[in-house]
Amino acid sequence: MVALSFAVLVAVAVLTCLSMAWVLGANSNSPPFAPAIGANAISTMQAAFVIGVLAAAGAIAQGGSISETVGADLIDGVTITPLAAIAGLLTAATFMAIGIYTRYPIPAAFATTGAMVGVGLSLGGDPAMATYRRLGTFWLLVPFMSGGLAYATAVVLRRDDVPETVGVPLLAGFVGAILANVRLGVIPDPEAAQGTLATFLSRRLGGGPTIAGTVDLGVVLVTLAAGLLAAVWVRRRVLASVERGIRSFLLVLGGIVAFSSGGSQVGLATGPLENLFREGLGLPGIALLSLGAAGILAGAWMGAPRLLQATSREYAQLGVRRSIAALVPGFVIAQLAIALGIPISLNNIILSGVVGGGLAGGSAGVSRRKIGFTVTFWLLTLASSIAVGFGVYRLFATVAGG
Repeated sequence: MVALSFAVLVAVAVLTCLSMAWVLGANSNSPPFAPAIGANAISTMQAAFVIGVLAAAGAIAQGGSISETVGADLIDGVTITPLAAIAGLLTAATFMAIGIYTRYPIPAAFATTGAMVGVGLSLGGDPAMATYRRLGTFWLLVPFMSGGLAYATAVVLRRDDVPETVGVPLLAGFVGAILANVRLGVIPDPEAAQGTLATFLSRRLGGGPTIAGTVDLGVVLVTLAAGLLAAVWVRRRVLASVERGIRSFLLVLGGIVAFSSGGSQVGLATGPLENLFREGLGLPGIALLSLGAAGILAGAWMGAPRLLQATSREYAQLGVRRSIAALVPGFVIAQLAIALGIPISLNNIILSGVVGGGLAGGSAGVSRRKIGFTVTFWLLTLASSIAVGFGVYRLFATVAGG
């Protein structure tokens, strides 16, 4: 009877994980390709297909760090049980459903973090204050980092003395250099859980001396080479046709951001099940990430087209250059969050980027009232999801005990 009850709990926990991943795939991965659709660089159905594949790949290759944070670092003194995981995921999914219904994007990161803190406290755990300070600091800096980087990007693209055959390739080189240093679980590294392309190629080519005792010269050279290759490719496209070249860069950038989005979002669905899969079932982390990736893939293919059509109309009004200015910080900050293991919602970054890019033109182009209302929604989400998660787990525990 006990074994049967455990099996039922596992089945329900897996279903809630898949449901949460489905919602993330349908709603949290649309911004990267909305600009490309608005610019007629790709169709809606093609974008939904590509988003699903790239986000699922990013989930498997990069999702481990945030999954561990959500599953183990948000509360001290207790481990998340299957029942607590179910309570947390259902709470987070409910908040996201409210956001979809009201048409105000509730950040999945806030909803999930708050819900898991709530169920952890309900289990009798202690607040992980060091983790909260780290998350809070990063979240507070996101609008300034994203808005500032978007502003700088938009200024470069708008300058009359910087032709687009120079400015756009420079941005592409910047993105390519960072991409070479993105940590991926599929790249082996004897010194880290996830390796980078720059480190891997540097070692294969014999490495090199270190600069200031810390920076590998081989890594620097591979990074510069990656940036140069990206810049040359985009420059050739732009020289052939400015508009088509910019659209090509926008399309590739959208794909990179979609990949990053999968890596930063999947942990919100899989994190609560970390202890169950590793300790209870004895399965490797890749099995859990694959489960989340499957849910994201299904959500993107089945639910994303409708949202893509709506968001693409908004990005069509922004224009391709301002859209690029919003997506560049999305990629950079999402990768920084993944490297630090900090749960983040891509919509927060993109919104800040849209505002920052708009300021470069003299106006944010976004309703101040809506921004204020959205930020209030975010703060209310974080606070109320803690209380709701606490109560939902207590209710579940009472019913299960009874």
